[in-house]
Parts: sequence; structure tokens; C-alpha cells
Amino acid sequence: MIDRKVKSIRALERGLDVLLEVQRSGGLSLHELHLRLGLAKATLLRLLVTLSSRGLVWQRLADGAYLPTALAAPGRRSDVTERLAEIASPFMVELSERVVWPSIIAVPRLDHVEIIETNSPLARFDSAILGPVGVKLSYLHTATGRAYLSACDAREREAIIARIQPEHATPEDRELLDTIIAETRTRGYSMREPHHPWPDRNKQTVLRDGKTSIGVAITTGGHAVAAINVTWPSRRVSVDDVVSRHLPTLQSIADRIGGALETT
Repeated sequence: MIDRKVKSIRALERGLDVLLEVQRSGGLSLHELHLRLGLAKATLLRLLVTLSSRGLVWQRLADGAYLPTALAAPGRRSDVTERLAEIASPFMVELSERVVWPSIIAVPRLDHVEIIETNSPLARFDSAILGPVGVKLSYLHTATGRAYLSACDAREREAIIARIQPEHATPEDRELLDTIIAETRTRGYSMREPHHPWPDRNKQTVLRDGKTSIGVAITTGGHAVAAINVTWPSRRVSVDDVVSRHLPTLQSIADRIGGALETT
């Protein structure tokens, strides 16, 4: 029986208040926590650092939000996307340190891939800002989408193509897409080019934004689960230069993320 005369530990109460608020909300910024709990931001930061060190919360790179861990809760069945974003975040920090250009990670949805994390806030170039989390990207017109489409199982690929194929598609259009997929698999990385005629999302943006990307799939257990890219201003450096300097790093990071996901 708890002795009601014994005083509670105020610091512990505050820490639990922060943890419960993050868990209830699914993710909050430092400012939002400050408004909800009325605690000074310096105090909140110390509490969040402590909770993070114990594996109870983590901070997303893309927007600085604090989220409940998807990895350490006993008996909790977390979505693979939640686990992937949390696992990938420190690898994305390392990638930012080794490759000057920013990256995103995106996961498959029915007719698009969706950004779940980006190291763009760590990049030193405003001309290559990516994100935010939740942005929908084309399977056809982005390197990230093509990387996943080229690496996923054949039955899944056919289902995706059936969803995004327009009514006026020609046999030549499908042949071009099959060629793009085959070349991507042979090369070991995807590109935005050659452009494809189907009017899927992002096409006009890709044609006008002055950026170039390469991407590779993240796999676990032999199956593609996501894709990761590197994006840079086209005028700054060539694809060949980025591939020669940074593709091994990108592939290594993708492999390590996949391996870490497989063991959780």
C-alpha cells in the first residue's frame, strides 16, 4: 500500500507528464510541449534528452518533432513505417555527414511513395531542401519511386503499375517503363531520367525544379520496404560524379538500415 504521506518526486512527475503527452499525441515539437505543459523549454529539453537516452522517445530529423519510440515498448506491435523512421534517423545523420547533399526515405503506398524522414534540415544548401514528412512522390517520375518500383516483388510491381497506368497508355509506354526498371536493376541505382510520358504526380515538378536524384531500395528479409535517395541541384554536379563519389555510401547506409530493421 502506498504511503500517502511520502512526497512524490516532482522531477519524475514532470518527466512522466512529458512522456505521456508525447505518447498521447503521437509526436510534438518542443514549442507544442511548452504550450501544453507550461514547462520552460530548457526544462523540457533536459527531460526529453533523459527520456531519449532511455529509449522512450526519439526526435525526427525532418521537423524536430519528438515521437514515442516504436522499438522499446514491450508487447506493442508497431507499424513497420514507425520502426523504419526511428531506426533510419541516426543513419540519416551519418549520411548527411558523409554526403553533402540531402536525402529522403520514402515507403510504398497504393499509388505513390510517401516521405517518412529526411536529413534535409542538416544540409548546408537551401537549393536542395526536401520534404516535409508526408509528401507523396511518384513511382514513375522520381528516383525514389523508381528505386522501390524496380526492387519490389514482381507481383507487387504489376499491381502498382496497374494503379498508375492511364487509360490511354500505349504498348510503347509500357515497354519504356519495363526498360527503365530493367536498367535500374542492372545499374544498381535509379535516376529521374529518362522521363516517362504517363501523367503521374510530380511529373511537372521534376521537369522544372532543377534538381537531380539517384536512389536505392532498402530491403529486409529479401524484400523491398522503402527507398532512399540523394538529391542535388543539377547545375552543381553531374550524375556520374555523384555516383562515383557517393553511391557506395548510399548503398551501405541502405543496407545497414535494412539490416537494423530486420533485427528489431
